[in-house]
Amino acid sequence: MTDLATQRVSLDLTHVLYDPSSDTSLVLALVTLSPILLMPAYAVLAVYTRELTIINMWAGQLLSEGLNLVLKHTFKQERPVGSQLHLNGYGFPSSHSQYMGYFSAFLICHMYFRHRFASTGSIVLDQLFRIVVYLGLAAWCAIVAYSRLNLLYHTPHQVKWGLVIGLVLGVSHYVCTELLSAKFPDSVFGRIRFAIVNHPISVWLQLRDGWGVWADGGREAEWKQWRTEWLKQHPRLAGKKKK
Repeated sequence: MTDLATQRVSLDLTHVLYDPSSDTSLVLALVTLSPILLMPAYAVLAVYTRELTIINMWAGQLLSEGLNLVLKHTFKQERPVGSQLHLNGYGFPSSHSQYMGYFSAFLICHMYFRHRFASTGSIVLDQLFRIVVYLGLAAWCAIVAYSRLNLLYHTPHQVKWGLVIGLVLGVSHYVCTELLSAKFPDSVFGRIRFAIVNHPISVWLQLRDGWGVWADGGREAEWKQWRTEWLKQHPRLAGKKKK
C-alpha cells in the first residue's frame, strides 16, 4: 500500500492549491477552474442547439488545447522556480491563459461582427450593453490569467504568451471559419461551410447555421414560434391579448 501511495500523482487539472489565509486567493482558485467548466457547457450547447458556430468554436478550442500541449512538450519550460507546489507538466505557455484568450477573442469577434442582441429601443442602451458584455469577457479572461500568477502556477512570461497565442488563435479561427464565409460565400471558406451544412450527415444530425439566417442566431424566431403554439393551447390568453 505504501509503494502504491508513493507512486500516485495529483490531477492538476482540477487540483488547485491556494493560500487559506487569503480570501482573494480562494476566489482566484475558484475562478481559475472556470475554463474546465466551460468544456461541458460547450458539449451541452452543441448537442442541444446543433448550432454550427458553437460546434466550430468548440472545435477551435480543442485545437488550441492540442497546440498548447505540443508547445509545452516542445519548449519544456519548467513552472516557477521555488513555488514548492510540485506540479506535473511544463509551464510554457499557460494553458488556462491560452484557453481564455481563445474563448474571449472568438466570442467578442462573433458578438461584434455578427450577433445582434434584442434591442431595448435605445441606441445608447444597446451600445452600452454590448460594451458591458465585451468588458465582462475581457475581465474574465484577465482574472483567470492573473490567477495563474497569484497561485504561483506560472511565470509572467508563460501567462503573457498563453494569452497572446490564445487571442491570435481566437481571432484567426473566427475570421477564417466564420467571418470570411459569411462575407464572401463564394470564397473557399464559404464553400466549405456550405458543404458542411448541406452534407447528408449534417442534415441527419440536424445541424444548422443559425447566424447565416438570423442576426440573433434564431433566438427571437424560436421564441415567437413557441409563443404562437403556447397561445393556441391556451386560447383564453389569446383572447385577453386581443382585448
